[in-house]
Amino acid sequence: MTAPTKPMPPMPVPMSDTPEPAGEALHSSVIAWFDANARDLPWRRTDAGPWGVMVSEFMLQQTPVSRVLPVYEQWIARWPRPADLAKEAPGEAVRAWGRLGYPRRALRLHGAAVAITERHGGDVPAKHAQLLALPGIGEYTAAAVASFAYGQRHAVLDTNVRRVFARAVTGVQYPPNATTAAERKLARALLPEDEHTASRWAAASMELGALVCTAKNENCARCPIAQQCAWQAAGKPAHQGPARRGQTYAGTDRQVRGKLLAVLREAVAPVPQATLDRVWDEPVQRARALDGLVADGLVEPLPEGLYRLPLT
Repeated sequence: MTAPTKPMPPMPVPMSDTPEPAGEALHSSVIAWFDANARDLPWRRTDAGPWGVMVSEFMLQQTPVSRVLPVYEQWIARWPRPADLAKEAPGEAVRAWGRLGYPRRALRLHGAAVAITERHGGDVPAKHAQLLALPGIGEYTAAAVASFAYGQRHAVLDTNVRRVFARAVTGVQYPPNATTAAERKLARALLPEDEHTASRWAAASMELGALVCTAKNENCARCPIAQQCAWQAAGKPAHQGPARRGQTYAGTDRQVRGKLLAVLREAVAPVPQATLDRVWDEPVQRARALDGLVADGLVEPLPEGLYRLPLT
């Protein structure tokens, strides 16, 4: 007699195919956790306003909160409204950006401030389409500002949210390296219908990924949806996709660019080429990094081999 076959364990069911109450249970659990555990961050306070939210969103891209906090506070104290920043030369935005990294974000934020001043009377627009039309603002930032500053209903997909959805709903350890159409569809399917709940869900799921469902050493014991998590139910299988891209810094052009910009940020007058040459011994890489800064509009070359942060 043939022995009975062992039944296969049930496969995780994508949340978009589950009954609506399952989605509601996720919302209520994560939002309740957020209400009790959310960090007190300055851009979440009422007095931050839409401009404070926008500044934080630019700064937080690929940069941890601990590094952003002091620069954010100084930035808002100096430029409390978009018009205050728009009056300054773009090089001042680069100077104030300090060592946050990816300094083109400073130029983009300055460009957005100029556009807000010229097109919207100095007030950050509330409409998603108007936000998306600002220079330097993509789909994520437009959705984040509309949601966090104005309480609107938008799917806000950053790295933390994508990781939470990948684990809790799709049952895999990590999301794809780049955001996919399937992820966007899932985010829309999970979005609560009520605007206020949707904006809270966006902030709460992001905070859950930042504090609990982290890329490494996730703390499932603290997770409010651990019992509903498809990845945990499947035994937390290891990542099977392409290798995760690690970020290196030492010895890269990014490091050289940072050293060159540091000299220019500290200078009160244009800097001669000889001074910049001292920051890095390898001349080819140094020249390539400087050329890249000029091409990106972060450095302005002057006659007689002088350089400065951009004035226009």
